[in-house]
Amino acid sequence: MQLLWVVVVGLLGVFGAEGTEAVCRMLGSPEFPVLSKVGDVTIGGAFSIHSKTTQPPLSFTETPPPLTCSSVNLREFRFAQTMIFAIDEINNSDTLLPNVSIGYRIYDNCGSTLYSMRAAMALMNGQERTVGKACFGQSAVHAIIGESESSSTIVMSRTTGPFQIPVISHSATCECLSSRKEYPSFFRTIASDLYQSRALAQLVKYFGWSWVGAVNSDSDYGNNGMAIFLAAAQEEGVCVEYSEKFSRTEPEKLLKVVNVIRGGTARVIVGFLAHVEMNNLLEELSLQNITGLQFIGVEAWITADSLVTPTSYSVLGGSLGFAVQKANISGFSDFVIKQFWDTAFQCTETSHQESVSSLCSESQDLIELRDYDADVDELRYSSNIYKAIYAVAHSLHSLLKCKDGLGCDQNVRTEPWQVVESLKQVNFTIKTGDQVWFDSTGAAAARYEVVNWQRGPDGGVQFKPVGYYDASLPPGQQFVLRTEDIMWPGELQQMPVSVCSESCPPGTRKAVQKGKPVCCYDCVPCSEGEISNATDSNGCIDCPDEYWSNLGRDKCIFQAIEFLTFTEVMGIVLMLFSLFGVFLTVLVAILYLIKKDTPIVRANNSELSFLLLFSLTLCFLCSLTFIGRPSEWSCMLRHTAFGITFVLCISCVLGKTIVVLMVFRATLPASNVMKWFGPPQQRLSVLAFTLIQVLICALWLTVSPPFPYKNMKTYKEKIILECNVGSAIGFWVVLGYIGLLSLLCFVLAFLARKLPDNFNEAKFITFSMLIFCAVWITFIPAYVSSPGKFTVAVEIFAILASSYGMLFCIFAPKCYIIMFKPELNTKKHMMGKMKRNENLH
Repeated sequence: MQLLWVVVVGLLGVFGAEGTEAVCRMLGSPEFPVLSKVGDVTIGGAFSIHSKTTQPPLSFTETPPPLTCSSVNLREFRFAQTMIFAIDEINNSDTLLPNVSIGYRIYDNCGSTLYSMRAAMALMNGQERTVGKACFGQSAVHAIIGESESSSTIVMSRTTGPFQIPVISHSATCECLSSRKEYPSFFRTIASDLYQSRALAQLVKYFGWSWVGAVNSDSDYGNNGMAIFLAAAQEEGVCVEYSEKFSRTEPEKLLKVVNVIRGGTARVIVGFLAHVEMNNLLEELSLQNITGLQFIGVEAWITADSLVTPTSYSVLGGSLGFAVQKANISGFSDFVIKQFWDTAFQCTETSHQESVSSLCSESQDLIELRDYDADVDELRYSSNIYKAIYAVAHSLHSLLKCKDGLGCDQNVRTEPWQVVESLKQVNFTIKTGDQVWFDSTGAAAARYEVVNWQRGPDGGVQFKPVGYYDASLPPGQQFVLRTEDIMWPGELQQMPVSVCSESCPPGTRKAVQKGKPVCCYDCVPCSEGEISNATDSNGCIDCPDEYWSNLGRDKCIFQAIEFLTFTEVMGIVLMLFSLFGVFLTVLVAILYLIKKDTPIVRANNSELSFLLLFSLTLCFLCSLTFIGRPSEWSCMLRHTAFGITFVLCISCVLGKTIVVLMVFRATLPASNVMKWFGPPQQRLSVLAFTLIQVLICALWLTVSPPFPYKNMKTYKEKIILECNVGSAIGFWVVLGYIGLLSLLCFVLAFLARKLPDNFNEAKFITFSMLIFCAVWITFIPAYVSSPGKFTVAVEIFAILASSYGMLFCIFAPKCYIIMFKPELNTKKHMMGKMKRNENLH
């Protein structure tokens, strides 16, 4: 492919005098690489071998001098050494590009995007000042390795992209670089931050830190990575107290960030920072003695040796973060110590003293690293550079049609765009055992080690692996952590806590505090009938039917079913009163049977008296049907038995009342009334009145009978098992009919109360009906308002009270005379001055 020859400030065609040929010249001075070697094919490299730049004074009257680079970045220097090591290894290989040599051109961008642009131009143009008549030609390199930071990599990729020169980064992780439309020739041997940012949120969630601070570099790398983290954190339910950013060139913003950290309540800080910004932040935190915070780091700085200083451990000790997996490249350590300095780097101390080369002068500070290799065992990104070089070599091997024993076809002209297409197809395994391939976005698989800043046995800082994250594994298996191996800040074994609000225990729910993030909440107890059986529940759940919440509101328990039983105190008392009433009624009946021939028993139709005693016995017994567990039969029996027995009882009393009235009517001259209301008519009236109630009950049971019903509304904590009347109309008609008969009986008895007689039974009937009506009138509101089993108790009490009222009022006076005043139980006394009672029986 033909490439336009790009100059630093533009294109310039310089034409000489008429008749002379035009040539394409470079304006300014060419950029020279820090390290270079000539080969059949050339691979470019750009690294931040120095991390700081100094802007010289600008006079604006002459060409400004170049920026001054300082502060050697050891890690970046190792990257350059790794690139040279891999190229030398391939050049010495008999199987990979056997008869083709690879050259290299490595530039130092000094951590500046401006220098990144200059390096990109130099890698495309080469060093020739003139290139002949036309300002276009082939690129000086077939591929570029770099850069380390995303912002610089974006600059380089955008610059080289139109010419389809492949750029392979070893540590540029910005998700923005995944766009194949914007960066069609970009590749990387590291995963995108999309995975790391999500893994950061999962890591924070794993340890229960729901309240964190966030700080990021104000760059493409930091801003994109933090944006993904914030979105993932929100999905994981993690709240961010603050999110601050600063650039390495903004010291005033750095001070603001430190003040925010000091004033925050979050004990966990997520630092999505490049290692330069992290170093600046670390220096300021150390200066202000801000310690004890749990830092969560990213691959850019978590294993950076440049951060390990005598004071840094007090700030970063216990930090957790994701790091590129460490790989041991055999032979690299020896190369770093000896071979590199003997072959690749020609500026020795002696040569520097004898030479005036500006290049060697600028690289003098690198010589001080000649015998230093303490960091080699911890190198991680070096393996990514190693993979990148081999990926390019395999692409060229394929393009040059290399064959075993025959070598490569050197007549084949390779273009950078062909390398781009070939890189998409590479898939091989390097000697460390790692497989190298690129996905559809040009990135490698997401695999990270989780490392922890700890003190080693020698007292130095070590980055101890405590787990790993592999995005290629199925969900649930991607994260593996050995928490027992983690050392927390302050060299503590106890994990720090970072929450806005303490966890809500089971039985409560979270209620978000007004105007604050969702992680700031109050713990509100669940309402009755609701539970939360987990910590930090967002809401309470209703217990299912027939269940209720316990006192702790953390468990649904089966609701106690309540009904009036024979074994509880109230049931026993009512049962005893019922049986005692039966006992008294039977005693009265026996007494009446023994004294059946006495005047007081024979008075007012003894047959009705025995029928009344029988019905009273049934009334006392029917109250027992209201005690016990309601069932379909018991519900129907209790209401119908009650209605029929009471009508039978009232009918008997009504019959006796009518008899009293008829007797005195019979004393009038020419009165024949007793003929129409003799014993047969009395029996028939009782039967008729009772039959009406039987028909009402039969109709009630046919249309809508009573049935057992679980009442869960009266009490929330228990179920009232009661009898639902079914048809409310049927129930109240039964009661109304009883009330009608009792009212009629009361009125008739009241009218007959002053009739002359030594023993006027109408008075006692009046009293009994008065008690009966009073009891049942008060029963209605008490029945409606009494809750649960007390409703049944009120009904039983009304039955017993009215039954005892009739028993005592009607029969007690007679029994008293029979037992204690036998002299009054004579016909003479019963007749008195008026001889009327002979017609009573």
